[in-house]
Amino acid sequence: TALSSLLTFSTSHNFFSPLNLLLGQMTDLIYTEKELVQSLKEYIKAEESKLDAVKSWANKLDVLTRASTLDPEGYLAHPVNAYKLMKRLNTEWSELESLVLQDPSDGFISNMTVHRQYFPDQEDEKGAAKALMRLQDTYKLDSESFARGKLPGMHHNAILTVDDCYDMGKTAYNEADYYHAVLWMQQALRQMDAEEEHVVSKADVLDYLSYSVYQMGDLPRAIELTRRLVAIDSSHQRAGGNLRYFEKLLSKQLNELNQEGQEPATEEPIQLGTYKRPNDYLPEREIYEALCRGEGVKMTTERRSRLYCRYHDGNRNPRLLLQPMKEEDEWDSPHIVRYLNALSDQEIEKIKELAKPRLARATVRDPITGILTTANYRVSKRNPITSTLCLTKQIANYGVGGQYEPHFDFSRKEEPDAFKTLGTGNRLATFLNYMSDVEAGGATVFPDFGAAIYPKKGTAVFWYNLFRSGEGDYRTRHAACPVLVGSKWVSNKWIHERGQEFRRPCGLTEVD
Repeated sequence: TALSSLLTFSTSHNFFSPLNLLLGQMTDLIYTEKELVQSLKEYIKAEESKLDAVKSWANKLDVLTRASTLDPEGYLAHPVNAYKLMKRLNTEWSELESLVLQDPSDGFISNMTVHRQYFPDQEDEKGAAKALMRLQDTYKLDSESFARGKLPGMHHNAILTVDDCYDMGKTAYNEADYYHAVLWMQQALRQMDAEEEHVVSKADVLDYLSYSVYQMGDLPRAIELTRRLVAIDSSHQRAGGNLRYFEKLLSKQLNELNQEGQEPATEEPIQLGTYKRPNDYLPEREIYEALCRGEGVKMTTERRSRLYCRYHDGNRNPRLLLQPMKEEDEWDSPHIVRYLNALSDQEIEKIKELAKPRLARATVRDPITGILTTANYRVSKRNPITSTLCLTKQIANYGVGGQYEPHFDFSRKEEPDAFKTLGTGNRLATFLNYMSDVEAGGATVFPDFGAAIYPKKGTAVFWYNLFRSGEGDYRTRHAACPVLVGSKWVSNKWIHERGQEFRRPCGLTEVD
C-alpha cells in the first residue's frame, strides 16, 4: 500500500538538522538568482539614467547661475531672463524634484518580494554548513580542501573566502561544536595570514579560535592564541580576562602534576587530526565512515569466487521468459544481488517528474512513541508514488551531504505493533533502485559485515531483512553514505510478509 512506503525504522537520535534542499530545487534557485541579477542590472541602468538626467540639469543650471550671479540686475533687465527664472523656479525645479523622488528600485524590490518566498532561510544555511562538516568528517577532507574547492570528481571551481570560513566556524561554535569551530576558524586565519581579502577582523577570528581550542582542552595553544589577540587588540573586552584565567588554570594543572613549567605552544596551524573528534551517539560511526571512504571493505578473493551472475526469469514468469533479468551477486552472506537494467532512462525520468512536486523531508517512525517524525539524521527528500511499473515506492533524493545513518529496514522486537494497522506483516525484503549515478560518495554500506554497494543508474539491489523463521537479520543494518559530489536518486520498494507465503515459505528453525 501507499502508506506502507511511508514507514522507515531507525533510532530516535536527532542530531543532524539541515533542511537539505533537493538538487532540483537548488537548480531552480540558480535560475532565480540569474533573474535577480538581471533585475539588479535593470535597476542600476535606471538609476544611471536618472542620475544622467539630474547631472544634465545640474550642468545646465550651473552655467545659468554663473552668468546670472555676475550681474543679477543686468541679467534680469532682459524680460526673457526674468520670465525664464520664474518658469524654472515654478515649473522646472518641481519637475526636477519629481525626477529625484522617482524610485527605480520599485521593480527590483517587487521582483525580490516575489522570489523571497522560495529563498533558503537561516536553518537551510546552517544545514548546508553542517553538510560540509559532515562530508569533511566522513571523507577525511581538511578545511583547506573545501576552501580551495579540491573535491574528487569536481569540474567547477568553487572557493571559500576568509569570511565564508569564519561563518562556517561561527555556525559550529553556536552549536557548541568546538571541534569544527577550531578547524574552520583556523582556516580563516590561515587565509587571512596569506593576505586574502576579508571583512571580518583578525581579532574576531582569534577570539572564537582561542576559546574553541580551550574547549578542546588545549590550554597552551589557547594561551598562545589569546596572547596574539591581546597583541592585536589590547582593549579587547574578553581577551585579558581569558588570558589570566587560562594561565591560572594551566599553572594549577602543572602544580597538580608536580611540573614546574611547560613548553609554550607553537604557532604552527592546527591540522585535521590535531584534535580527536568527540564521540557521539552512533557506536559504529568509525566503521560506517571508513566503508563510505572505501576502507575496510571485506571483499576477499575467496568471497569473490563465490559470487556469480545469471539470468533470472522469476520462476518462469511469463513477462520474464523472453527477456529475463540480469542478476549479479554483490555479497554472499547475507545474500545481496544487483539487477541490471531494472529501470530504463525513460521510466526514471517519469518517476522523477511525478515525484519532484511532492517531495518532502524524510520521516521515520519513533520506536517509542510510534509517531512519524522528521528524520534529522536522514538527510534526503522522499515521496511515496506509484510508478509506471505499478509498484508503490518511496522516492528519495539525496542532495548536498545527503545521507541516512545506519538503520534497520525491518521492525524489531521492541516495535511489535509497527505494522499492525497496515496488516502487512514485517518488512521481509528491500528492493532498492538506483536512479542516478553519483560522482563521489553515496554508497550503501553494511557496517556489520563490511560491504559497500555503489550506486549505478538503472540498477537495483535486493536483500532479505528477515530469516525464514521471521526473525530479523540484524546483519542487514545499513546506511546511505553522504553524497560528496552530485545528486543521488533512489526508489525503495519494501516487500512485506503478507502475500509472500508461497514465494518464500517459513522455515522450521529460528534462523536460516
